[in-house]
Amino acid sequence: MSLLTVQNLEVKLGGLTIVRDISLQVDQDEIVCVLGANGVGKTTLMRTLSGIYHPSAGSITLGGQPIHRLPAHTIVRLGLSQAPEGRQIFPTMTVEENLILGGIQAGKKNDAREEILAIFPLLQERLKQKAGSLSGGEQQMLCIGRALMSRPRILLLDEPSLGLAPRFVQKIFALLKQIRQQGTAILLVEQNARAALKIADRAYIVEGGRVLLNGNAAELADDERIRRAYLGESSTDAATGFQEPPRVQA
Repeated sequence: MSLLTVQNLEVKLGGLTIVRDISLQVDQDEIVCVLGANGVGKTTLMRTLSGIYHPSAGSITLGGQPIHRLPAHTIVRLGLSQAPEGRQIFPTMTVEENLILGGIQAGKKNDAREEILAIFPLLQERLKQKAGSLSGGEQQMLCIGRALMSRPRILLLDEPSLGLAPRFVQKIFALLKQIRQQGTAILLVEQNARAALKIADRAYIVEGGRVLLNGNAAELADDERIRRAYLGESSTDAATGFQEPPRVQA
């Protein structure tokens, strides 16, 4: 059953068309990843799904309900939450205060806190600590935990491995599988294509603001074009014009 459906989405910013005719869907309890080099419109897509931007054409439905003209706070209440690129936690507030804010935004205060702390036990140890003093990996856990405080039906994640050491990347991706197993669908934008394709059910490849390829994640991981462009076997593929994305630094 389709939980999130995007049809023929177009987004213009400053007179430029950033997203061009994108269609995708995420089913219940599914992990779907969106791959593409920097600048192809992935973050713009995520911000549009979250209600930060509004599309110039196309539609977005959540559980069959149109949401593409709704404000961001209403979309959160309907069950879509995002952990944004760069984490964007509140550094001068405590871990606990950051989590509480995630619940208040959805009108549910902090009633999901114990569930979140069970997923992220490191946060339990640091509840009274200033969020800005956490390591990068801990901040990412807090960012995801804050988004989960609204008990979303679908969680949007924008580059969760960005800038993290390899051990934290492994930990974050393992936690994403756990979150899915507990009933939350995930739409994941990620530069670490190898890690994303390992945990995803399906994947969309975006180039120039458009979906170029889509399909089963395991099958795409074996596709020669994807292997060349995203899994490090070569920097470009002349047949498709894929450009190898920059590597994430540990």
